[in-house]
Amino acid sequence: MKKVAVIGGGTMGNGICHIFAMNGYDVNLVETKKEFAERALNTIDKNLTRMVNKEKISEVDKTATLERIQTHLDIADGVRDVDLVVEAVPEVFDLKKKIFTEIDKNAPDHAILASNTSSISITKLAAVTKRPEKFIGMHFFNPVPVMKLVEVINGLETADEVTEVIMETSKKLGKVPVPANDSPGFVSNRVLMPMINEAIFCVYEGVAEPEHVDEVMKLGMAHPMGPLRLADFIGLDVCLDILNVLYDGFKDPKYRPAPLLVKMVDAGKLGNKTGEGFFKY
Repeated sequence: MKKVAVIGGGTMGNGICHIFAMNGYDVNLVETKKEFAERALNTIDKNLTRMVNKEKISEVDKTATLERIQTHLDIADGVRDVDLVVEAVPEVFDLKKKIFTEIDKNAPDHAILASNTSSISITKLAAVTKRPEKFIGMHFFNPVPVMKLVEVINGLETADEVTEVIMETSKKLGKVPVPANDSPGFVSNRVLMPMINEAIFCVYEGVAEPEHVDEVMKLGMAHPMGPLRLADFIGLDVCLDILNVLYDGFKDPKYRPAPLLVKMVDAGKLGNKTGEGFFKY
């Protein structure tokens, strides 16, 4: 595997692009607009500069990493000559369906297709392509250059050899791949999101203020970050999307999003990215 396409240059996409390029892969970064692609490249540049300043990489390494990244504004051009495609767009099934239909039509027959989805069924996404045996989940964590975990999610028809390739590729990126089978929320969000949701219910019901909920979880349970601060970091809209996927997937009321979460998303208070969520930034 030598060349990779990353679809989407947002928070997750630019991080995924960063680590592939830094580890010697040629990367086609596909975005919808030139300004979005430039913003992604600027973010990668800043993060690489931070690594140079911390003496984790050299200036030569930074330059070489940036030179391995090419931007494209068209999916067909971006995936035409790659060995792996990693999709990293918002958690909306219809959007991902449209994108993977286009990818499948234009990517080489041997190419593996991967989704960075944090909750949507890999089997359901694979079914929109003509290569479900070459479809897999690669769930990275934010910030991608720092976080070690990659959840490797097998769909119903994912071939064993594809899983092996993605496990080995993840290791070459300096990550720790952990395999799991397809289920709503996989392991990470199936466990994490109900905890975040319950923390929000504690605030909603007047049990404790956000800072006190987080303090209990940090000091009592040794969590490095409280669940409400983490929710702000993830994005409250993203948390709501994932909870809705869990609720729809399991039809279990324990995944019902807290009314306060819905209200905050409606108000545009999404956390870090808007400057206010459960805390102000």
